[in-house]
Amino acid sequence: MFDSKILALGLVAAALAVTPVAAQQGPVAQSCGPEMEKFCAGKKHGQGEMRACLEANKDKVSDACRHALDTTGPGKGMGQGMGGMGGMGGGMGR
Repeated sequence: MFDSKILALGLVAAALAVTPVAAQQGPVAQSCGPEMEKFCAGKKHGQGEMRACLEANKDKVSDACRHALDTTGPGKGMGQGMGGMGGMGGGMGR
């Protein structure tokens, strides 16, 4: 009984342990995971470092990764369905 509780706790902990790449679930992170680790290890997410690194290595990345880079990002799909960055309330005062 005690061993099964430890095993269950270990499985839960393992399921919750997420790598930095897996923690980011956007199209680029989903398509460029191996490239992020291979070419851009140590780059930070959220400040543009990771994307800049991937763009700099675009000639070396997979077709799926290149497609994600080409079709997402500023002005290319992120939040377009809500009017871009200001889509949720960005039209106030018009």
